[in-house]
Amino acid sequence: MALSNGAESLLSPPRDEEHPILDRTPSSYNPLLTFNLAKGEKKHYQQQYADMYFARLAQLKPAVEQIAGDAWEDFEVAGETVSKVERVLDVRQGQLCWVVGTIYMEMPLKPNILDDITKDHWIVAPPPRVKFISPSGGDQVMLEDESGRLRLTGSSLSSILLVTGCIVAVLGTENANGDFEVLDLKVPDLPRQPERWERDDGEAALDGKAVKRERTRAGKIAIVSGLGISGDAGDALTLDMLMEYLLGESTSPKEQEQAARISRLIVAGNSLASASPIPGREEVAAKKSGHRKYGYDSSAYNAAPTGHLDVLLSTLLPSIPITLLPGESDPTQTTLPQQPIHPAMFSHSRAYMALPEQEETGWFDSVTNPWEGDVDGWRLLGTGGQPVDDVFKYVEGDDRLEMMEAMLRWRLGAPTAPDTLFSYPFQDGDPFVIADCPHVYFVGNQPRFDTAVVQGPTGQSVRMIAVPKFRQTGELVLLDAETLEAEVVRFEVFGGE
Repeated sequence: MALSNGAESLLSPPRDEEHPILDRTPSSYNPLLTFNLAKGEKKHYQQQYADMYFARLAQLKPAVEQIAGDAWEDFEVAGETVSKVERVLDVRQGQLCWVVGTIYMEMPLKPNILDDITKDHWIVAPPPRVKFISPSGGDQVMLEDESGRLRLTGSSLSSILLVTGCIVAVLGTENANGDFEVLDLKVPDLPRQPERWERDDGEAALDGKAVKRERTRAGKIAIVSGLGISGDAGDALTLDMLMEYLLGESTSPKEQEQAARISRLIVAGNSLASASPIPGREEVAAKKSGHRKYGYDSSAYNAAPTGHLDVLLSTLLPSIPITLLPGESDPTQTTLPQQPIHPAMFSHSRAYMALPEQEETGWFDSVTNPWEGDVDGWRLLGTGGQPVDDVFKYVEGDDRLEMMEAMLRWRLGAPTAPDTLFSYPFQDGDPFVIADCPHVYFVGNQPRFDTAVVQGPTGQSVRMIAVPKFRQTGELVLLDAETLEAEVVRFEVFGGE
């Protein structure tokens, strides 16, 4: 049977031309251990959560006072000069003043610990609320410190993004009802931003000298989140497409050259699909008589999702270094900061991890959530998405970049912890306070990809990236390591419709 011209081209003999061997762009990696918790007996839960708020206020109060003092110096209203008040309870009626404190949102629809205690008596637990905002307008904004609490009012508050836990300075006066009428409000704003390569080549970077790294071409940092591996057959195709793209085993030679520029892969949380809900009291009682091994029901445990993730990582690791952040559905504790996923979960990939006694970082780095570190000289700060998702419940609208910018200007990576976001009860200081302004701030598991640049008062520039869920969108974010421009690569499967 005769073949068409197209079929003949498919059966042509192999060509003699040699294909170039592509080398992956090297990655400079210097992580920080900001959110690592103490080990063993040094980690305990005997302290009060209130200490965390007091520590946060002590850390951020000097910065807020500096900004407010510069802005409101010699400020006058109707001939009266504004004065600074040290404590919330020192505010006097009719006195024009400003004071620094912690915002507390009094919202009837927020979760209540008493409701959580009694939830075992419910027939069906109510679904989690999308927003805490009360439709009837019963929400109140409070300002508190170690002395007491003051209710804030004023039309200016409606245009300002505020959540529980942020530290602010408010200017105004107490009215006849005992409320504080706010005329203006100041936040800590962006902190000092380190120079590029500062931790790697500190003296040269701080002296303003150009630090050049030997690099044949500009590299790219790949960021993905929400892989949502469940062990089902439906996971395989898009994940295989992602793996082949990162390894340069698919697409055209030109696109393979682009893939070779990817110097590191960052997985920003929720690598596994959502875990099963915690069983109720009746279910636990029914299973007590059954065979249990090492504290769990071996018949109900499914190792397939973890095994699939391990195989995916171990296939990529010989070619590209990986940083793995845990997320809400990953096998680690639910409280922030989530600690690294244990190496025992990765029977194949852990060969690329550093040994516990080694100071150097391995090719595969399982890290905390939140996490910060230096990649190619830039300071990166990232989370699995829980802090932004919780802030979303406090405010109107759904602009995730606006919330991320507000968190940067509050200098807080998790402002609502520990009020409505589970957190370890820190006592000596709040690690969620952003000490150094990052160059890149990425948040995983967001509804859609979005990016913007926020500018600070002293020249800081931060690239914000909302990373979408890969399982829902099939999108991988690529960050240029020289220009900090972000782009998206989308993987789609034709459904035949």
